[in-house]
Amino acid sequence: MKAILERIYNGLVKENPTFVLMLGMCPTLAVTTSAKNGFGMGIATMAVLIMSNLIISLLRKIIPNGVRVPVYIVVIASFVTIVEMLMHAYVTSLYESLGIFIPLIVVNCIILGRAETFASKNGPILSIFDGVGIGLGFTVGLTVIGMVRELIGSGTLFGRQIMPEAYEPVSIFVMAPGAFFVLAILCAIQNKLKLKGANRHVKGEGGCNGDCANCKSKEVENND
Repeated sequence: MKAILERIYNGLVKENPTFVLMLGMCPTLAVTTSAKNGFGMGIATMAVLIMSNLIISLLRKIIPNGVRVPVYIVVIASFVTIVEMLMHAYVTSLYESLGIFIPLIVVNCIILGRAETFASKNGPILSIFDGVGIGLGFTVGLTVIGMVRELIGSGTLFGRQIMPEAYEPVSIFVMAPGAFFVLAILCAIQNKLKLKGANRHVKGEGGCNGDCANCKSKEVENND
């Protein structure tokens, strides 16, 4: 159970593909013009990630090392095709909004990377939850970016009007430059919170507590 929770926490926080590893930037920047698009792309990617991790983990001992990457791509492409057909049938509006970025999930480096670094070396249960954790991290990242861009750029959230009628939307936020700006700001906030967490962890344990002005190690050096 601890290992499963660690996999989920790892994907959401420690190795978040959007804000920490900076992977899958093409769909992250392109489809997050709205929260709905970001959430939809994240869920589609997570579904492919979970199933491909499972199959690759089950076949890891019989896949020849020399052809492992082509096999991984075939497995991933098969699940992407299934997801694409299901989205076309049941969520047509989202399918049309995401367009070419759905089949491009095949070449998403997050999925191939997890297949190579984790699923091919671990059992199916852990591989499934690794896919859940990384998928959730990717979904949260895309959804948050989409929410910020949609709210500032359109005054709406998941298609519903949030801002008052007098609000003037900042249209650049739903354009390409806005995607880079929002991603940079959110990454900076994440890094700042991560730094504070590290400082709290070592405070009172002989490490750096972030208070440089009253640093005890500095006092010791001065006395020497």
